[in-house]
Amino acid sequence: MKTIILNGWAASERAWELCDCAKGPDARIVSYLEQMDGVAERVLDEAGKAVVVGWSMGGSRALALAMGSPKKIKGLVLIAATARMMEAPNWKGMSERRLKALEAGLKMTHGEGFFGVPEGKPNPYMTDTDENLARGLAYLRDTDLRLGLIDLLASGKAKFPVKIFQSERDGIVRPENAKFLSAVFPEAEVEMVSGAEHALPIMIPDRIDAAVASFR
Repeated sequence: MKTIILNGWAASERAWELCDCAKGPDARIVSYLEQMDGVAERVLDEAGKAVVVGWSMGGSRALALAMGSPKKIKGLVLIAATARMMEAPNWKGMSERRLKALEAGLKMTHGEGFFGVPEGKPNPYMTDTDENLARGLAYLRDTDLRLGLIDLLASGKAKFPVKIFQSERDGIVRPENAKFLSAVFPEAEVEMVSGAEHALPIMIPDRIDAAVASFR
C-alpha cells in the first residue's frame, strides 16, 4: 500500500528521517512546493488508494485530498494539521504579525533554534528562496477548509480511519484545531502530545509509524 507524506512549509525531507513509514519504494514525500503544483493529487491518482500523512501545511493538503477523493484514502494521519492557519472570528489561529515573525525567524536561523529543534535530532527545516517561501505563506494565509470539511462530514463519505496528533504546546498550529478536526472525524483517534512543539515528525516518529502501520 502506498504511503503519501505531505511535508510542511519550508520543511526538507530530513523531517522524516526518523520515520520508517517515509522509507522504501512505497513511500513518497511530497514537498510543500509540489503540493501547490498539484503533485499530491497526481500521486494519489496513480496509487489508486493510499495512506496519506500530512504535517502542518501538508496536513492542510491532506485534508483537501480527503475532501476531493475520499474513496482513495486508505487512512489519514494528521500531524499538527489545520483547516485554517490564520485567526478569524470565533477561530483560534495565527496572527499576521506572528506569521511574519515565523518567516523572519526561519530565514535567520534556518529553522534551528527558532523552532526549538532538540539537540541530537535532525533539523526538519530548510532555507529556501524568498519567492518559494512567500508562495507557501500565501497558501497558509488564504486557505480555509472549514466549510468543505463540514460538507464532508455531512456527506458521510469520510469512511476511512483517521489518527490526529497535536502538540499541547504548539505555537504555530493551535491545539484548538484538533478539537475541530475531531468533530469533523468523530471516530478519529486523537493524541495530544505533551512536552513537544511543532516538529512532531522528529519528536514522535515511533507513534507516527504505528499509526501508519495500523492502516495497512
